[in-house]
Amino acid sequence: MEHRNTAAGGEDLVELARTIATKAHQGQTDKLGAAYIGHPARVAGHARRLGGDDYAVAAAWLHDVVEDCGVTAGDLRAAGIPQEVCDAVVRLSKVPGQALEEYCAAVKADPLALLVKRADLADNTDPERTGLLPADTRSRLAAKYARTRALLGIAG
Repeated sequence: MEHRNTAAGGEDLVELARTIATKAHQGQTDKLGAAYIGHPARVAGHARRLGGDDYAVAAAWLHDVVEDCGVTAGDLRAAGIPQEVCDAVVRLSKVPGQALEEYCAAVKADPLALLVKRADLADNTDPERTGLLPADTRSRLAAKYARTRALLGIAG
């Protein structure tokens, strides 16, 4: 399936996704105290470098809004985000109590979600950023992401 560059209503899909993510993550900070929106921005860049089309880049911008911001898939659809992108974002959103194995199986079953997760892991394991974290946090996250990569069948 070839994806179009527009959302419902003719808006540029990537720009719409960026706007939604920026508003949803406003005021949030990452583990280093930086504005959280930097993470989805970097993931979007990684998604493009991995060969992702505009659907993948839009899903990358939005990958944490359902899980972390109280945005629903219905909200995304109402804003004009295509169903396929919404489905990927939902698969990328961990549900409280969901086993990592179940989460990874859902992500792995959706090529769009899997590409975005690869981009997310690339940012989450970037040595330039992880090197700034305390050693215990760095070690804990490295183990978590290694397990996630193994469950997804992604080379580390």
